[in-house]
Amino acid sequence: MTNRSTATEFLLMGFANVHDMQFLHFVIFLSVYISALIGNILIIVAVSLNHQLHTPMYFFLVNLSFSDACFISATVPNSMATSIMNNTLISFSGCVGQVFLVVTFAGAEIALLTIMAYDRYVAICHPLRYRLIMSWDACIQMAAASWISRVSHAALQTGITFRLHFCESNIIKQFFCDIPQLEMISCNDAEANQVLVFISLSVVVDSFCILFIFVSYGYIFSSVLRIPSVQGRYKAFSTCTPHLIVFCLFMLTGMFSYLRPKELSSPTVDLLFAVLYNVLPPMLNPIIYSLRNKDIQVPVWTILKTIAGLFRTHHSCLNYSA
Repeated sequence: MTNRSTATEFLLMGFANVHDMQFLHFVIFLSVYISALIGNILIIVAVSLNHQLHTPMYFFLVNLSFSDACFISATVPNSMATSIMNNTLISFSGCVGQVFLVVTFAGAEIALLTIMAYDRYVAICHPLRYRLIMSWDACIQMAAASWISRVSHAALQTGITFRLHFCESNIIKQFFCDIPQLEMISCNDAEANQVLVFISLSVVVDSFCILFIFVSYGYIFSSVLRIPSVQGRYKAFSTCTPHLIVFCLFMLTGMFSYLRPKELSSPTVDLLFAVLYNVLPPMLNPIIYSLRNKDIQVPVWTILKTIAGLFRTHHSCLNYSA
């Protein structure tokens, strides 16, 4: 791929060159990144250590948390390093790797959210057959299929993107290597690439996922409204609404980032929606899923109290030694 392009590196010019603004960017991204990483790791550890949470719903939630942690790690740490070191260069191979990782984990997020919608559909609409349909073999197969298909799609999408020639400009007006921005700076016609992206993302992937999720939730809500108990309806809605909020947030920002009309495109708008798409969901997902879920809250608080206790014990030992 390097022989096809004269560009051997790119410049990531998403944020201002003013030092104070770069430092502010670093502080904000560091805070968001630490919050997202801790939140998602806490969910993974809490589910892993609590045997009562070893169910299909939480198995897919662990996969989603892992995907979120990797998704935000693919872009934000490099952007922070760019700001604090005042070095906007990224190598050609680094850009290729970043595109591959972003497409992989973004696609995995969509696939996992779709599977989680199916899990909720089976749990609420076919509760007596839930264990049979959502067996561990079925869950592992669905998770494996989602990851394998997304890695394959990412490899194809990355290969298509870097078949373009970058022989004029190597300035990417974004904080990471983004496919729309790479198409904008290519010196040959990227229309074929844009059509392929639209077909693969919008028609094949997004349309199926959106249709499947909304059909599933149509059946879910119709079943929930027939539950005679108010407490039963509340419990059913409380397990579904976080998932629906996460899906809508991710899909709306992602679709606008990749499929918006050129008339709505500007450097500020592109940057804003890239941040919303890449940074916001991984940070908010742990909060949304744990906010109204006591099954997650209890083990998470137990872990935090254990860590705090270990820290106090270590601090006391250090003071005693001194």
